[in-house]
Amino acid sequence: MIPLSEFRPQGVVFDLDGTLTDNMECHAEAFAHFLRRHGLPELTMEMRRRIDGKRNSEIFPILFARELTLAELRDYAEEKESAYRELSRERLEPLAGAVTLIGRLAARGIGVAVATSAPEKNVTHTLAAIGLADRIGVITRSEAVPRGKPFPDVFLLAATQLRVAPETCLAFEDAPVGVTAARRAGMRCGAITSTFSAETLAASELPPDAAYRDFDAYLETDGRWLA
Repeated sequence: MIPLSEFRPQGVVFDLDGTLTDNMECHAEAFAHFLRRHGLPELTMEMRRRIDGKRNSEIFPILFARELTLAELRDYAEEKESAYRELSRERLEPLAGAVTLIGRLAARGIGVAVATSAPEKNVTHTLAAIGLADRIGVITRSEAVPRGKPFPDVFLLAATQLRVAPETCLAFEDAPVGVTAARRAGMRCGAITSTFSAETLAASELPPDAAYRDFDAYLETDGRWLA
């Protein structure tokens, strides 16, 4: 396998939360409010490793340690996600280098996509808040595919909508389940260390090709071909 510095992707697929923007603290605050209200234990880093990157329909049964009705899942998700949108208002910005990277990819005609487990309202809110709503042509969400991360479905859908083969894509992710999902899709993967350490990400079921503190770090190293 060629080094990532020599890889020339035909499409680039970004996770959203924790990747295009360092917003996981806002999510953590929203979860803390939710957990206190429902008398649930605080989130540990081990629990974060289990749930970060997954769909709400998978997260809330883990938190409550029981099966939930569709109505419960809907209500709990709206309660937590509306809190996230309120808490993150005026607090979000793109991760360092994200705007530059997307601009350089566009200049070379390389398509970009978002592949996320976030609900639609959050995607709209977050992309608008970081100024990227009009810069990304393809958005795929885990709710639109049969299986969420760590399964590859949402990444495969992104490649299909970009009209490129998955193995020609470079994905960026910040969570172990997302890294595994991207690698299962056959994509090369750069891990962003905004949420988890490089060591934790390297211990993913399928590890990333490399880890970067942000997109500036990618552009300064393996992304120099875009200069």
